[in-house]
Amino acid sequence: MGTSGAGQSVSSATDLLVPVCAVSGGIVLAGFFFPEFVGRAVSGGGWLALALVFFASGLGYLALLPYADGEPSTAAAYLLRVRRTGVSELVRPLVAGLDPVTTAGPVAVFAAYFAARLVAPTATGTVVDAVSRTLLRDGSPFFLGVTLLAVAYCLFLLFGSWGDVRLGGPDAEPSYTYPTYFTLVFTAGIAAGVVFWGPAEALFHYRDATPYFAADPRSTAAAGSALTYTLFHWGVSAWSAYAALGVPIAYFVFQRGAPLRVAAILTPFLGADNLDAPLGRLVDALAVFATIGGIATSVALVSEQFLAGIGFQWGVDAGNAGPVLFVGGLTLIFVVSAATGVHRGIRRIAGLNVGLFLLFGVLLAAVGPWGFISAAGASALGSYAVEFLPLSLYADGEWVANWTVWNWSWWFSWAPFAGLFIAALSRGRKIRTVVFTGSVATAAATAVWFLLFGGAALWVQQVGRADVLAAVAAQGGSEAVAGFPVIAALPLSRLLIFLFLALIIVFMVTSADTSTLVVSVLATRPGVAPSTGTIAVWGLIQGAVATAVLVVGGGETLQALAVLTGGPFALLSVVALAGLTRTCYRDERGHTSLVERVGRRLPTVPSHRDIDPPEED
Repeated sequence: MGTSGAGQSVSSATDLLVPVCAVSGGIVLAGFFFPEFVGRAVSGGGWLALALVFFASGLGYLALLPYADGEPSTAAAYLLRVRRTGVSELVRPLVAGLDPVTTAGPVAVFAAYFAARLVAPTATGTVVDAVSRTLLRDGSPFFLGVTLLAVAYCLFLLFGSWGDVRLGGPDAEPSYTYPTYFTLVFTAGIAAGVVFWGPAEALFHYRDATPYFAADPRSTAAAGSALTYTLFHWGVSAWSAYAALGVPIAYFVFQRGAPLRVAAILTPFLGADNLDAPLGRLVDALAVFATIGGIATSVALVSEQFLAGIGFQWGVDAGNAGPVLFVGGLTLIFVVSAATGVHRGIRRIAGLNVGLFLLFGVLLAAVGPWGFISAAGASALGSYAVEFLPLSLYADGEWVANWTVWNWSWWFSWAPFAGLFIAALSRGRKIRTVVFTGSVATAAATAVWFLLFGGAALWVQQVGRADVLAAVAAQGGSEAVAGFPVIAALPLSRLLIFLFLALIIVFMVTSADTSTLVVSVLATRPGVAPSTGTIAVWGLIQGAVATAVLVVGGGETLQALAVLTGGPFALLSVVALAGLTRTCYRDERGHTSLVERVGRRLPTVPSHRDIDPPEED
């Protein structure tokens, strides 16, 4: 089958998906909003299958839908391009295009891990957990220091003269409008965990109280400090980890001609033409492992959490096959989305994601306890601003290692794929715009989410509308169930729960399709665009790892193993920023800082020397 035949197959698939989505969606929506009319005609497992068919067909149609006037002209020059191949052309370009080093290493590590889990599950978990705990506990000063350095450097680029550098040259034009650019950056960098943790993290800090603020558990003071720490863990510090790798990659790719690789950060030390040296290959292979490990474990754990929430809300028992079926459905969606490319599936589903995110936030603000949220939110924001530096340096105790340092390591483990994706999108943008989008605008959107959802959860718990913490404890402490009793205590609960579930799926897809495309780029030989077959294979590998986590077990252990890669990439971010500083100091002179630009726009106040003396009579 050639390319023409593949195009006909895609057209036939889109025609088929419309009625499938309409029928399954009609049944799901009727059962969701009007259960009294549907009754028990469909079993719990049947509802899950129908919901999966509905989301898969709807998102698949969105990804496959062609452009009315053909592909955008910017697609030809786009770094994350995809070579379209038919079925008969699948094997040859797949084998010829793969980079054996960046492919074989991560695959071998995953195979060895699951073999060890099968042979000695207890010993494997003990070793990985012990190494992880040691790294997070003993490495606390390092992670805290690197994260604070990333924030400080982002501020320096935001206000300094190097922020005025336009990536790709003075005449380069962005490929996307700014709203689309922000949407792609935001949805790639944060997964469905933001949905689950939105109501849960503040409640956990309220229940146990944070040692830094030393408030009594479940007190009013504990509620305020809980929101402050939540903002800290999901705010500027977290997002700056992506910018610390993304900006150097973008600079060396667009200003120095380096290939689109995570190893581009080594350009000042190896040269743009020598990044295929062993050290560069090692960096890219580690990035592939970190990306697949992070995304695959997230897919597996989110699937289990999603079904745990469904079970809590409606008593649906998905059985042993439910999580595997759910992972299979998610894998199908994000493989199709990734294979259609950034301009189609990834961009469209990201837009849908942000639309649902905004709709949920607006509804939550409208029906939630706005007085409590606004007062608690203003207090938490003020506390966050005042306590930011002390919190960034606070390294005392096991709690910081288990919460703050674990978070920083996790964000740095995602930084390779998120940073490379941000870099690829940023041609034609000024460095200042990249930093603002990647660490300020995204952090602001995340902060609003946590203030709305976390504030509502604290209010529901404090006034006794629902005992959310008791519901969480009854489900083994899982954060997955926290959102359901919170939403059930508010008006429009059915609509909010439907949007809540949709957000979980779409957020997971938008991270997984981006990571699939990025891994395909990293695992393909330099200078060769990944084929649709390559993308499909790497998407299936991510799905297979997620499925193996569910079948073999050890999801938390594999997650801990992926988190361990945050250490090397935190160190590499320091190397990247050092290389960027050295190069910009030498080559980027004559640019205008933001401070200078603002100063030029201020009205000039004449000094007494500039005022002519009055004439004498």
